[in-house]
Amino acid sequence: MPSTSRPRSAEARPAEPQPPELPGGIESEALDAITEAVEEGAGLPEVVRAVARALDASLAVSDARGVTVAVAARSPADERSLLGEDSEANVIPLRIDGTAVGTLRIRVRKSTSESLKRLIAAVIAAEVQRLRLPDRAAEAAAAAFLGGLLGGEPFDLERSRQHGRELALDVEAGVSLIVARAHPQSPTEDGWRERVRLLAERGARSAAGHSIASLSERPEAVGVEVLLLVPGAEEAPAARAAEAVLRELESGLPGCSFALGRSRVTRDHGELPRAASEALLAANVAEGGGEDGVALAFEQTGAYRLLLSAMSENPAELRRFYEETVEPVAAYDEQYETELVRTLSTFLEADGNVAGTAQRLFTHRHTIYYRLERVRELSGLDVSSSDGREKLSLGLKAMRVLGISTASGPAAEVGGMSARPSGGGLGGVRSAEVSGRPRGRPPGGAQP
Repeated sequence: MPSTSRPRSAEARPAEPQPPELPGGIESEALDAITEAVEEGAGLPEVVRAVARALDASLAVSDARGVTVAVAARSPADERSLLGEDSEANVIPLRIDGTAVGTLRIRVRKSTSESLKRLIAAVIAAEVQRLRLPDRAAEAAAAAFLGGLLGGEPFDLERSRQHGRELALDVEAGVSLIVARAHPQSPTEDGWRERVRLLAERGARSAAGHSIASLSERPEAVGVEVLLLVPGAEEAPAARAAEAVLRELESGLPGCSFALGRSRVTRDHGELPRAASEALLAANVAEGGGEDGVALAFEQTGAYRLLLSAMSENPAELRRFYEETVEPVAAYDEQYETELVRTLSTFLEADGNVAGTAQRLFTHRHTIYYRLERVRELSGLDVSSSDGREKLSLGLKAMRVLGISTASGPAAEVGGMSARPSGGGLGGVRSAEVSGRPRGRPPGGAQP
């Protein structure tokens, strides 16, 4: 009698175990993520993002003044829709001990019980209460307090102390300064600068509630630069605040690049300019390292720290040293869209190993030799000598300490083994500094 059993391959396989779903339409693992964010003190923005993931929802939280303090949305357009007057979002008052502390706007995409929404609102209300945000009247004082630290204005100690009293900031108890920098990779909308400031401030306050922020007005600043003051006598809370600022910027500004620098803790009003310089130096070094999304402490800047006093006391001399070493190379890069500065930096990081440099840059070693020879011709410094390497290394450090960015791109390189066609869009306000040669074609007569 033929068997009536089905072939093994056709047998029903047991279903993979799924996380249990709790009443109200939320999985236990998602609830655990929210709980962990609260228990670990990750801050309001991270708690709100955990809730958004758990409920497949968009959320916006405002404090008692109506100021938006945390958002978890799929896009800037989704955020605008969520906060708009015609929004179809659920509006839930946030209360602690019967006192209104804010409002939650929530738009869910799957069935969620009202009791679960109330529970989530209670958790978020507790996080809002922890922020202890300063009132609106303090915002102008915050801008005045921080604005002069990076703006090149003479530092007024008494005025700094007065602004500190207005803001109820106890500098003597310990504060750190953070410089956060954002670079858009595409055209921006109106109000983008203020959005960067709000996001940075929101991130810092999630870790240290009385943090303040102001847009930097430095004329040399590239992109949008924000200066933040974070209260705290220890390095660890300041480090958490810097990471929280970076997370908030990355979450709220997709398609941008970021760099952050953090100063050491200071307990003296008179040391605030020094702390601002430390944060600025760390941000410059972080940005010059070529990695996106880096939060660097002043303590981590290594040999760059030795140049801080030179930048503060005699920036003109530091600038002259840069001009005598690396600037001709950077100007060549800007005019012809080559990558000499990047190659030089990578070569020095690889301890002068050409093969290692070629491997890191994904190009042929003959191309590296050609580029280094071009560096020698432009700067007069030979990387094969210890003196040449030392001066070029210090020139690169001076460039980063001064916050000078370089332009590089895929142009053809005469003599290189991996020459690539030019993109055509050659920038360079400093083109006259490179021997007056026609732009768009490297010297030597070869076609780009």
